[in-house]
Amino acid sequence: MLIITPQQPLPDPGNDYEAEAIRFCQQWLSGQRTFQLYTSGSTGTPKSIELTRAQMQASARLTAQTFGLQPRDRALCCLNIRYIAGIMMLVRTLETHLETVVTEPSSDPLSDVGDIDFAAFVPLQLQKMLEQPDVYLPRLNRMKAMIIGGAAISGLLMESIQLITAPVYATYGMTETVSHIAIQRLNGSERTDYFQALPGVTLGQDDRGCLQITSAASNHELVQTNDVVEMLGENRFRILGRADNIINSGGVKIQLEEVDRLLEPLMQIYFPGKRYFSWGFPHETLGQQLELVIEDTSSVSESSSVFPERLKKDLPAYKNPRRIHFLAHFEHTPSNKVDKKASVAALHLLP
Repeated sequence: MLIITPQQPLPDPGNDYEAEAIRFCQQWLSGQRTFQLYTSGSTGTPKSIELTRAQMQASARLTAQTFGLQPRDRALCCLNIRYIAGIMMLVRTLETHLETVVTEPSSDPLSDVGDIDFAAFVPLQLQKMLEQPDVYLPRLNRMKAMIIGGAAISGLLMESIQLITAPVYATYGMTETVSHIAIQRLNGSERTDYFQALPGVTLGQDDRGCLQITSAASNHELVQTNDVVEMLGENRFRILGRADNIINSGGVKIQLEEVDRLLEPLMQIYFPGKRYFSWGFPHETLGQQLELVIEDTSSVSESSSVFPERLKKDLPAYKNPRRIHFLAHFEHTPSNKVDKKASVAALHLLP
């Protein structure tokens, strides 16, 4: 565990990960003007992106303004500092003069770190903590705010989040936008079902319905995403799914994220706690066929035999997976997101 304190010399690192964090802080404090980062690789091959100091400062200031962060507030950096979400926690630390605890990513990020005012988590981290409410809920409730990003939030986790009284926000952003440019309140009386763009962010859509973003953090250049959205006025939107996650099955276009949302209540009944995703597999007649991949060690169970019949009953015909595959362990990207393409390839069913 590494603690960076405002106006104090940087501490000595205790391991290679901490040394990497200290190295970035030294580069930042020396006035370095540009930084090379890599995208997470969750939707394709990771690519190198050069970000300027001014872009990162603009993003850090916007976060501090949005969540009311003040000098000496205590923050937690428990996301991978090799990617934008983690590295921006370090930038916020140095620009806003936060006292920040830096730990290697784990499923138990609040262990032994004391009280925290602000933190960014991935859904799995928050889910694991909320499985022990007696231990973690009081500490979560004392936070000024927490932000969640990096993966979809399940309906089950959304229910658990309602136990938290401190503000919890989902974030929308990417490396190209230098972390988040929009937030969604997930709990309390201010809960919404849409993302609200942060001040100074301009949104648009291309002819596919995919989101376009312009902001100071993007150097006032237009960032084109592959996220299909429903616009709710100029500054609000709902995410429908990724354009590259639309399959064409016999002439019917199917958004895979929508299928996953429809599957969730049944997955909680028949395969509670198991991860899954829908996918378009090659098919001679249909072109692509909708099928389901479940992370489970065995396909032989009462659930797996009854489950397909329940799918036929509850789901629209064209959103009903035609086959179910079981994989003992999903593959992951370097940023620890599920790598769906690699997981499908591990089934050895593709040509």
